[in-house]
Amino acid sequence: MGKTYDAAGVSLAKADAVVERLRAAVESTGARGFGAFAGLHELPDGRFLAASTDGVGTKLILQRERGRLRDAGRDLAAHCINDVATTGAEPLFLLDYVAANSIELEQVAELVEGMAEVARAAGCALVGGETAELPGIYREGELDFAGTCVGLVERPIDGSRVEAGDAVIGFPSAGVHANGFTLVRRILEEEGYDGEDLLAPTRLYLDDVRAWRDCAHAFAHVTGGGILGNLERVLPEGRRAVIDWDAWGRPAVFEWLARHVPEDELRRVFNLGIGFCAVVADPGEALVIGEIR
Repeated sequence: MGKTYDAAGVSLAKADAVVERLRAAVESTGARGFGAFAGLHELPDGRFLAASTDGVGTKLILQRERGRLRDAGRDLAAHCINDVATTGAEPLFLLDYVAANSIELEQVAELVEGMAEVARAAGCALVGGETAELPGIYREGELDFAGTCVGLVERPIDGSRVEAGDAVIGFPSAGVHANGFTLVRRILEEEGYDGEDLLAPTRLYLDDVRAWRDCAHAFAHVTGGGILGNLERVLPEGRRAVIDWDAWGRPAVFEWLARHVPEDELRRVFNLGIGFCAVVADPGEALVIGEIR
């Protein structure tokens, strides 16, 4: 039997249950978009702020061990911006949070410099953050890293226009991005892998969103939950995506993972080479990876 995410210690079902358990409390405050990639807050002029908070996860452990904390900063900024971009929003600013048993200046500098690099590429300000030394919470040598992105959109893209027959187009990932690393690290204990696509930073998909947002019915950032799981977050009730899993070539890292993880689990946990999706009526010459039914 191959390895699974649940057996490695991460339950996607529990994550979904948490969202549903908290939904009533969150929506009672007037929030919109809870459970989607970014929450929405309407401004007096009818525009919306779109906001998302996330972390790098246990990929940070490998990045720290291999001297790639600057890439962790790139990961975090791109991940948060991509989430906000699923609404069609332009990112305005980022914030970061670094926590550790003991703060090391050089490590924090590398994290923030990596974030700033992506922020500059996105035209997004990195306006501040917080560092916290918490020896009562973190063991010696431990480090955590999270961030928030806020964007602005006039008419949010929320999936409500998705129709049967729409095409799902896919944008390539750089590799594993920043999800599934609890399982990846278990596999590394049995078989090493040094390909660049293992720790390559999350791609920034803002230019793809800008190119497609005038005609897109929905956008999905492929994070934990795989392609189908993340498309489900933006499809209206009664609609489902059918993916052609042979429509693109997978990066080599997923062939390595496939030696240890069943195909169904690979699809459920990893992006498998598609890091972002758009649902459109007319895909033109774009890479079509599925359709809406």
